Amino acid sequence: MWGCQRVKHHTIIWCMSNLINTKFGKKVKEIRQKRGMTQEELAEAIKTSYKYIQRIEGKTPPDIRLTTIERIAKSLSIPISQLLKF
Repeated sequence: MWGCQRVKHHTIIWCMSNLINTKFGKKVKEIRQKRGMTQEELAEAIKTSYKYIQRIEGKTPPDIRLTTIERIAKSLSIPISQLLKF
């Protein structure tokens, strides 16, 4: 898991954060595609670039602010909790 075998506190936290962000990105992609939305359409709806949506859904997603999670959920017409079920 991304070289996370080292047992240092900061490495464990980074690995957990990256795993959560990756699962979140997969969930966004799954729901977005079920809704028939493109990355560009979602980006426009939440007032960001499609490159940012690509990063969220990619292999090394960024940390995501709660306000962004809220805007994504609203744009996909789902409760925030649905994005966090993984």
